[in-house]
Amino acid sequence: MRSHTAFSLRFKIGILVFCLVLLSTGISGVMLIEKVYTAIEKELGQQALAIARTVSQVNEVTAYIGTPEGAQIIQPIADKIRLATNVEYIVVMDMDKIRYSHPIPEMIGTVFEGGDEGPAFAEHAYISRAFGVNGPSIRAFVPLMNESKQVGVVVVGMVTPTYLKLLEEYRNDLYFSLLIALFIGLLGAFALAYNIKKQMFNMEPNEIARLLEERVAVFQSMGEGLIAIDTDHRITIANPKACEILQLEPPVIGQKVDNVIPETQLTEVMISGVPQYNQDRMIGQTRILASVLPIKIKGKIAGAVANFRDKTTMFNLAEELTGVKQFIEALRVQNHEYMNKLHTIAGLIQLGKTDKALTYIFDTTEQQEELAAFLTNQIVDYSLSGLLLGKVSRAKELGIDLHIDRNSRLSEIPKQWDAGVMIAVIGNLLDNAMEALQGQALDQRKIYISIRNDDERLSIIAEDNGPGIPEDIRELIYIQGFSTKANKDKNRGIGLALIYQYVMNAKGTIELKTDPSYGTRFEISVPMYPDREEV
Repeated sequence: MRSHTAFSLRFKIGILVFCLVLLSTGISGVMLIEKVYTAIEKELGQQALAIARTVSQVNEVTAYIGTPEGAQIIQPIADKIRLATNVEYIVVMDMDKIRYSHPIPEMIGTVFEGGDEGPAFAEHAYISRAFGVNGPSIRAFVPLMNESKQVGVVVVGMVTPTYLKLLEEYRNDLYFSLLIALFIGLLGAFALAYNIKKQMFNMEPNEIARLLEERVAVFQSMGEGLIAIDTDHRITIANPKACEILQLEPPVIGQKVDNVIPETQLTEVMISGVPQYNQDRMIGQTRILASVLPIKIKGKIAGAVANFRDKTTMFNLAEELTGVKQFIEALRVQNHEYMNKLHTIAGLIQLGKTDKALTYIFDTTEQQEELAAFLTNQIVDYSLSGLLLGKVSRAKELGIDLHIDRNSRLSEIPKQWDAGVMIAVIGNLLDNAMEALQGQALDQRKIYISIRNDDERLSIIAEDNGPGIPEDIRELIYIQGFSTKANKDKNRGIGLALIYQYVMNAKGTIELKTDPSYGTRFEISVPMYPDREEV
């Protein structure tokens, strides 16, 4: 809802432009008046100086200055020139500053006291400013020379207009300029405001600020990590949950994403424009489930955003369910097997082959009890036991002989891993092996797995007698998204990449041995306590 108490953007820009135009027009007017005043003053000064020089060239003036009857001769000449040129006054004085002419007759014969006449008695002609009864004036001083001797000074004064009079004279022009400037300025202001509002989705700045605050509050309160980058690959958004999950030290805003968290693939998604959904990754020591999407504005990519969750926490919460699920799968397969076995036993009894039926029962029971007892005694984690039991049953359905090394023993999970990681590693190794055997003859499908640990290391060996891995792709199998399967989809190419990340983050090693003649063998070695080995 828009606020009715706040002024609109158009109104604010209009007021701003009005004030700017008014101020600029006022300043321009003052500067113009000042320039006009200066020009008028200069022009009047030159006129006064020219008139004073003209008076100084009159022979009667130079001849009668300093004589008793001089005033009677000089005053009429000065008055005639004054009236003809419309100057304020023309004063002729001798070297003793005695006036011989003046517009006021009573002033004739008195001493001139201007204060600025000194240089004129040293044969200098110049212009000076003064302030008299009629206001500011400009006056010109010209020395009066008789042949080569100075005999007096001629002073011509002209009243200059005041700033107020000039302003009054040019008032209409200034008002017209101001109105034109205000009209054009306000028209431009409303056009600019309209364009800005259009760019801002017709929202006021206070609405945008409130919306931004709401979005920031949402980002801050999200239970998922959120990181966004711009076209320069710099982080623009990183909410507190993202910093907590990835153990980032703020501030991270403004930093290059590849320098802070290169594993997010934000840069790759921004360049390619192809989104990635629900990717299982390891970033540092944290296992996350991430979705990375490009940010598009008007069809152009403007960045990328990643949202993710801490999958370790999810696995801890789902560990019980994972184990139960594996056992349920195992029970389903076993139920199917036992129905077939019961039919076999029933048939032997109906045929009167009681001894063979008993032998079949004892053999079947002994095999199942032996496997269950082995897994219970040798594997410390029941969810991993359930996984292995389920995989054995699944292998039987596929006609695969899955052999678990009876020397296997898992008394403790490495410090860097947990039950969820163990299940992911073992499960992906066995799934890949089963898929590799799909093209083999039913009587030749074999998988071997060994799990052992001591105080120093955990060793896992998974081996199948499939066709092996071609040499040209052996360097690519650990890249996320790479797959040799015909039915590629977004869930393909994850298993081996995930295993590789887990092993590398635990400071372990993974070794591949493969050949078409004997199949594929993965050997994984992970230290139980990586920190202890570094010391």
